[in-house]
Amino acid sequence: MVSKLTVLFLIVLLLQLGVLLVLLPWVNFGAFGNWNENYLLALVSEKTGMPEIRGFVSSGWVKGAVTGVGILNILIALLEIANFKNSVAALEGGRSK
Repeated sequence: MVSKLTVLFLIVLLLQLGVLLVLLPWVNFGAFGNWNENYLLALVSEKTGMPEIRGFVSSGWVKGAVTGVGILNILIALLEIANFKNSVAALEGGRSK
């Protein structure tokens, strides 16, 4: 039972993280603000004395890379869904019930 819940938790976590990483760079989420206009990014670029960090993070290349990692997370979650029984069996140490 614990192994099934573990695999299920992994699948849900991968799906949530994947959707977040796909949408976050491109969609403005009201309270969170824009991808390139957030407080943490402004603080890091100010404290390090490197204002080019903001330009780098707001570039399409970085947004695309983050989106690609999100798509990869979603694909791994789908792979885990397809191999659910094998993953549970591997966590149980090969014991089949």
